[in-house]
Amino acid sequence: MQRRQFVLSLPAIAAAPSMFLSQPLWAHHGWSSFDETRPLYLAGKATRVRWQNPHAELVLDVSKPLAVPASLKSRLAPRQSATVDAPAIFAKAVVPTRSDARWTIELSPLTRLQAWSVAEISEGDMLELVGYTFAGEKGEAILRVEFLIRGEVVTPLRSSPA
Repeated sequence: MQRRQFVLSLPAIAAAPSMFLSQPLWAHHGWSSFDETRPLYLAGKATRVRWQNPHAELVLDVSKPLAVPASLKSRLAPRQSATVDAPAIFAKAVVPTRSDARWTIELSPLTRLQAWSVAEISEGDMLELVGYTFAGEKGEAILRVEFLIRGEVVTPLRSSPA
């Protein structure tokens, strides 16, 4: 009887991979997937916010025209436990060469956002972001955020407060 149950379940087992392939999957990207030599600046309105782990995520409707504000270079970021040179990153930040109107934005895990006392982002919130995408801006329009800027508050997202 056990063998028969096993044999009957073989078609289900064989079909399982195709069932998974037909379903959309959320991938988690580590920092190594992104080109940290070229920080990008994005600004716009948050839409479709997912405030959950493994990291908070949203879609950003990019402001037009998009330009790096001159004031970005003088922004101060609080110290964090990782060694990140905020002034150097802000000085190198550029707008993307691609012209996507919408970007998927990956923030940090909720525990880190809570450590920085970041209030939950809501649809319609205006944000400025500095972060990284894939080398050559290839593939999806995804930005892994290094710094979240809301109004005058700059929040580093690489690590926890120092």
